Amino acid sequence: MAGRPAGRSHKSGTKDERKRRDSNRAVLKTGESQRSDTGIYCYRWTDKQHKRHTIYASTLKELRQKEDDITRDHIDGIRTYNEYTLNDLYILWCRIKKGLRDSTFSNYKYMYEQFVKDSIGRMRIKDIKKSTLRAFYNGLIENSYMKVSTVDTVHNIIHQLLEIAVDDGYLRVNPADRALTELKRSKNHDVKKVKALTKKEEDALLGFIRDHEVYGRWYPIFAVLLGTGMRIGEATGLRWVDVDLERGFIDVNHTLVYYSHGKEEGCAYEINNTKTPAGFRMIPIMSSVREAFLMEKAFQERAHIKCNARIAGYMDFVFLNRFGSVMNQGIINKVIRRIVRDYNEVQFLKAEEGDISPDDVTLLPMFSCHSLRHTFATRMVEAGVNVKVVQEVLGHADVSTTLNIYTDAGDDFKKDQMHMMEMKFGADKEEESDNNVLPFTKVI
Repeated sequence: MAGRPAGRSHKSGTKDERKRRDSNRAVLKTGESQRSDTGIYCYRWTDKQHKRHTIYASTLKELRQKEDDITRDHIDGIRTYNEYTLNDLYILWCRIKKGLRDSTFSNYKYMYEQFVKDSIGRMRIKDIKKSTLRAFYNGLIENSYMKVSTVDTVHNIIHQLLEIAVDDGYLRVNPADRALTELKRSKNHDVKKVKALTKKEEDALLGFIRDHEVYGRWYPIFAVLLGTGMRIGEATGLRWVDVDLERGFIDVNHTLVYYSHGKEEGCAYEINNTKTPAGFRMIPIMSSVREAFLMEKAFQERAHIKCNARIAGYMDFVFLNRFGSVMNQGIINKVIRRIVRDYNEVQFLKAEEGDISPDDVTLLPMFSCHSLRHTFATRMVEAGVNVKVVQEVLGHADVSTTLNIYTDAGDDFKKDQMHMMEMKFGADKEEESDNNVLPFTKVI
């Protein structure tokens, strides 16, 4: 009897001693352990499918935090610890993604398979963190010399894939959220805004090509682009049935696209809907545009050019090459580069020969098809056209897109507008000041 308490105490002490502890003498829970050689902590458990899992951490505190995350995810139904990779999500995304134009979808698939599939695409989605994506995007810019706008496209695809994982309960949050924000801010100087031609540059361009023996052939399409603000695919996709010269309207109801259909099929033309529902619109025909259409028709008759293109049932296109086929953005941008080169050379020669003063030389900047749309929009703004009319003619879905055009108004136009405001409000203030003068102080 006398030795019983001591026996109980001895038994209790033996139980405490049998508890597993780490190198710091902290008691380890069931499933926890610490490697004696590296000191790394690990936690092992079996899920409902009887599959074994293991996580690691450098400290016990970090390990316990991960255990808490596992418990919380289990309660919330988040299946974090699966083996899905980003490429698995990409395959699923390709199968279920709807609502994209074929050209856009094809471009997305090319971008993913070219830059993501064999790199970060192989990673398990549970291992992809925001820092992982930021490092990946930085690598695309530094190692692949990719522009921020192109990285933005890659980011858009990855974000959509990881959003599927969130929706299906594989991830709690999307690690791609705001993963590109900091990079875009730091590289903002690389993002070039489309610039409109000034009125002087626009007149110089049209004046140069109108009667040029080589480039005169291109005058009609440039005059139409600068006089309607149509997107290049809308202009190249125009059919004569869409142009009503009697009523004076252009019916914009589709767009012509040219893109890759894969390595085997190569590039081909397709007909798509307009970029947005607002793209379906009627554009009034100005006199310069009407003249351009008549010039195009007369040229094709003289050159015996007839449309032989039939794309998705569409035929009788307005703008054709010498073989009777349609045009695309790449062809026209190539012509623009040649025009700018030759025009500027002529200007330099005239200045050298004394035909014009160096101060009077007007050089053309390098621009693209889309610059012509922006130029038309800027001319409308400078003419004081109501912003809602500008929006409808351009086919903008959001008026904020239209309002951004005001930032490109020419310096002379801005100066004139400020002068008009000063004249108006300055006159009002003078009148108000005059009315506030006491009767006996007025000069008679």
